[in-house]
Amino acid sequence: MNFRDDKAIYLQIADYFYENILTDEMHSEDRIPSVRDLAVETEVNPNTVMRTYKHLQDNNIIYNKRGIGYFISDDAFEITHKMKKEEFITEKLPAFFKSMKNLNISISEIEKLFSDYLKSTDGKEPGKK
Repeated sequence: MNFRDDKAIYLQIADYFYENILTDEMHSEDRIPSVRDLAVETEVNPNTVMRTYKHLQDNNIIYNKRGIGYFISDDAFEITHKMKKEEFITEKLPAFFKSMKNLNISISEIEKLFSDYLKSTDGKEPGKK
């Protein structure tokens, strides 16, 4: 994993889980790597992974089966979708709109680009599995 300097590492690892849940790579009741295994895989301290798992547990994305490991919760997709959508609307869109205004880009241009993007990917509608 390549980490950026603009965000805490444990949150970047959490984003990895969020992305995989939203793209249907991880499903409810899937077992996730142990703290030690993920620490080795991501080349970070196990305490950082533990902080990630605590964050995900606090947000009801994962849960711990004592003695067995961590699993994706049943509501993980819905919770993640709601949380990341709110984050996008409040944090990313204002900067995007400012750039649109500064560059004089219209909504219709964005609609066309988004439509082209959907065609070039899997063709699925946003939010549809």
